[in-house]
Amino acid sequence: MSTHAIFVAPFFMEATLRFLGGAAGLAGVDLTLISQEPLEKLPPGIRERLAGHWRVDNALDPVQLVDAAKALQQRCGAATRIFGPLEQLQVPLAVARQALGLEGHGPEVANNFRDKSRMKDVLRAASVPCARHVLAGDRETALRFAGEVGFPVVAKPPAGAGGKSTWRIDSVEQLAELLERHPPDPRQPTLYEEFVTGTEHSFDSVMCDGELVWHSISRYLPSPLEVLENPWIQWVVILPRDIGGKEYDPIRQAGEAGLKALGLVTGLSHMEWFRLMDGRIAISEVGARPPGAQITSLLSYAHDIDFYRAWPKLMVFGEFPAPPRQYAAGAAYFRGQGRGRVRRIHGLDRAQQRFGEIVMEAKLPQEGQPPSDSYEGDGYVIVRHPDTAVVEHALTEIVKTVRVELA
Repeated sequence: MSTHAIFVAPFFMEATLRFLGGAAGLAGVDLTLISQEPLEKLPPGIRERLAGHWRVDNALDPVQLVDAAKALQQRCGAATRIFGPLEQLQVPLAVARQALGLEGHGPEVANNFRDKSRMKDVLRAASVPCARHVLAGDRETALRFAGEVGFPVVAKPPAGAGGKSTWRIDSVEQLAELLERHPPDPRQPTLYEEFVTGTEHSFDSVMCDGELVWHSISRYLPSPLEVLENPWIQWVVILPRDIGGKEYDPIRQAGEAGLKALGLVTGLSHMEWFRLMDGRIAISEVGARPPGAQITSLLSYAHDIDFYRAWPKLMVFGEFPAPPRQYAAGAAYFRGQGRGRVRRIHGLDRAQQRFGEIVMEAKLPQEGQPPSDSYEGDGYVIVRHPDTAVVEHALTEIVKTVRVELA
């Protein structure tokens, strides 16, 4: 007997389609879809495997999600799950899940992950190391916090994603300028955090029935905030092959404790954390959904499984056979230099000649396209090799060699 599961995808973006394709290919699942885009925009290979579809005006509205889910259940039978990969969907999905009486995280847990200020309150209450913070809806609170922790500080929206609208503030003058440009609003307060320095990493993990069953560790070079502040920087993410050393014990312990405190029972999470200059660690933030920036692809290549299918299977059946790490993997992200549209890509032939044998996937910018406003950049290359040093060397050389010219 098949299980009816509902997938929510507001728009058919490339990464979303990968997860949707993985979900549609699960054996024993009648998958239905809620989206804002028409069904005709889906690739035929996915469209033909769906058991049903319902279009809504706003997929972030839980009322519309509930109505659509009820309509799909009338057509396809009672559903057991409703889920989707986007960060912005997690709270609306939780509200809809509760209203529909479906299994999975409810609004309280979803808000623990979505509201970054609340998240840090929960982590600190559980003695999990993280940066000091305050939610400021007025000028005085922001100034007082900066005076207490000292500069620099970081300002961001409490429900942000992907580093959007995040600023590093180095002085009272810069803080005053930010407060002038973006006047504080108690209805939409800004999250201010202590700026922590060190090497930045991620801790991607799977919980099943409240227990940590698998994890992955990666390294960012340089940090995403530095990338956001410097549009010219081309950066890399590295997944070392060996992550079993004692140097990672602190994040394994803190990561598991943090996820349990936040209430994650079954799911894949993406946690960002710092190793500070004195050796301590500090958790930056965590999302209860798959990682972005091609990290899901990197996990697939490093473990030689398809995470775009493994995650939907986890969400529908609560199953995740923990895969061993078989390779080191990494991604180099290309970012346009100059202003205007993409004019030319330099150094691609040289990079291909040197490292083409270990390239697993690539997406290159097309001439004439506008530059991306995302820290993910205008294109990427993914490499894989059993030796971590080979991957590190290749990524370092690729970002030196390949240059995207804007004009």
